[in-house]
Amino acid sequence: MTQEIETIETNALMDKVRSLHTSKHRLAQICATEQGDNYELLYSFDFKGQLTNFRINLPIPTDGTQPRLQSISAIYAASVLYENELHDLFGIQVDGMAIDFHGNLYKTAIKYPMGSKKAPVSTGESR
Repeated sequence: MTQEIETIETNALMDKVRSLHTSKHRLAQICATEQGDNYELLYSFDFKGQLTNFRINLPIPTDGTQPRLQSISAIYAASVLYENELHDLFGIQVDGMAIDFHGNLYKTAIKYPMGSKKAPVSTGESR
C-alpha cells in the first residue's frame, strides 16, 4: 500500500474531493489533532490500496470564535459522522453538513474536549 500526503488550503478541499470522487476513490477517514496554533486535519481516500491524503492546517482563532470548514457530505455522505465529530470534539464549525447533530453526536463532560486548552477537572460526581 502506498500513500500520498498533500498539504492543501481549505479553499482547495472541495475541488480535490470532487476529483477523487469522480475517479472512484472511497473516503477512508477524516481525523484531527491540535498542533500548536492549528488543528491539523487529515482527509484520507483509498483507491485500490493506494491512500491519498489531504492535510489541512486550520488556524485556531484567538478571538473565541470557532474555526470553520466546508462540509464534503454532499460528495461523500458518510463524512457526516467525521464532520460531526470534528465539531463535537474540537469545536470546528463544519458548514453545510447533510446531517448536523448540533453538538449531540457525542455526549462529553467537557464541551470540545479535544479542542480545549484547559485540563479536564473531575467534579467528584459519579455518573
